[in-house]
Amino acid sequence: MGSLLNLAILTILVATLYGPVHRQLTVLGVLRKATDEVRLAEQQAFHRIEDTMQCEDLHYYTPSHKIFTACEDSVLPRFKWFPPLGNFEGPVDSTGSIHVIDPRTMKSTRLAFENFAGPLVTHGIEVLEDPDSPDAVYIFVVNHLPNMVYYHAGPHSQAIPKARSQIELFHHVLGTNTVRHVRSIRHSLIVTPNDIIAESPLSFYVTNDHFYREGFKRHIEDLFPVAKWSNIVHIQLDSLESEQAETGVDAKVALTGLQNNNGLGHGQSKSELLISNAIGGIMYRGRMNPETRNISIVDEVHFDSSIDNPSYYADPYRTSSDDASGYVLAGLLRSIDLAKTHANPNGKDGAMVWHTRPKAAKEEGGVVEWETRLIFEDDGANIRSSSTALLVPIEPKPQEKKKAWLFVTGFISESVIAVEVSL
Repeated sequence: MGSLLNLAILTILVATLYGPVHRQLTVLGVLRKATDEVRLAEQQAFHRIEDTMQCEDLHYYTPSHKIFTACEDSVLPRFKWFPPLGNFEGPVDSTGSIHVIDPRTMKSTRLAFENFAGPLVTHGIEVLEDPDSPDAVYIFVVNHLPNMVYYHAGPHSQAIPKARSQIELFHHVLGTNTVRHVRSIRHSLIVTPNDIIAESPLSFYVTNDHFYREGFKRHIEDLFPVAKWSNIVHIQLDSLESEQAETGVDAKVALTGLQNNNGLGHGQSKSELLISNAIGGIMYRGRMNPETRNISIVDEVHFDSSIDNPSYYADPYRTSSDDASGYVLAGLLRSIDLAKTHANPNGKDGAMVWHTRPKAAKEEGGVVEWETRLIFEDDGANIRSSSTALLVPIEPKPQEKKKAWLFVTGFISESVIAVEVSL
C-alpha cells in the first residue's frame, strides 16, 4: 500500500511539473541547435551597419523614417563592466554614443553630445516626440554608472552597491548631428533599470529587471519562475531644469508580480504597453493608467526562447485579407549559454526573432489565439546575441510576397544587421 501511495505521489508530481519544466528547458534552449530553415540565405539582402557596437535597443521613429539607438564605442569594456549581465569587474570609464540609422542608406550617423561628457554605459532607450516642437524628440537612455562610493570604501564595502544606474534625458532636433543633454534622473527605486516607456518628457516608466544586483539570489530570480521579485516603476519629474539627478524626482511602483521585467515596447494604441519576461519567454500586453500611474496586464503571449525588447509593426500596406501587423521580438538561441559567455569577448551567442499576430479576437478586443512564426535565426555567425528586432516596411511589388527590412541588434553584438524578410 505504501509503495502504491508513493508511486501515486510521484506520478502526480511528474504530471504537475513536466509542463513547466519542459517549457523552461525549451526557452533556455537546452536541447536546441541552429536550424537551416530560417537562417540567413545567400539570396537574401543583408547589411551590416557600421559603427553600431553593442546597441542593446532600437526605436523606429516613423515621422522621420529613422531608427534611433544608443551604442558602445568599443567592444571589450562591456565584458568587464555591464551590471545587467552581472559583469562588475570595474569600474570602466566608457562613454557610449547615440546614433541615427537611415533604413534607406543603411548608414549610421553618430550624434555629437552637447553639455555631456559621460561616462555613458548604454542599455535601453526611449524616443518621444517633443510636444512643443514636432521637428524634435526627447531621447531617454539607461546609464549603468559605477558607484564610486563602493570603489573608494575599501575592502569592507560589501553592503554598498557596485552600480549607481540612472536615466539620462537628451533632446535632439531632427536632421541635425547633435544631441543636447537635458538632465540626469536618479531615485532609490531605480535599482536595476533596463528599459523605458515615456508618456511625456516629465513622466515615464522604467523596468527593474532584477531585485538583486548580483549573487546567489539573483541567480534564483533567473532560474525559478516563482521568483517574481522585479518590478516596473513610474517616474514623475517636477522639472526638466535640474542640475542634480535626484532633485524633483517622484517615484512609485507601478507593477509587481512578474518575473524578470525586462524590455518595454509601444503597442497598437497609445495606452498599450508591451512588457517582456526575458528569461521566461513571455510577452505581456498591459495598459497604462495615467491617473493611478499603475499598469494592468491584459494578456500574455509565450515564445520558445528568451525574448527582450518588444516592438509593434503596423503594416502600412495591410488589406482586409493580408495584414502583416504584429509584434516582433528578439531572443537568444541558447540563453542557457549566457552564464558562461557573458564575460567572454570570444563567445558565441545565437539569435532568434519572432513575429506574432492575433488570429482571432474576443468582442472586447482580448486575443484568444496567436499566430507565431520564427522569421530569423542565426547561430552567432552574423550577429552575436539579439535583444531588439524591428521591421521597416518595403513597398510591395505587384504579384510578389510582402517584405520588410528586419533590423536586429544585441547587447554584445558587434553591429546592427538588416536582412530582408518575407511577411
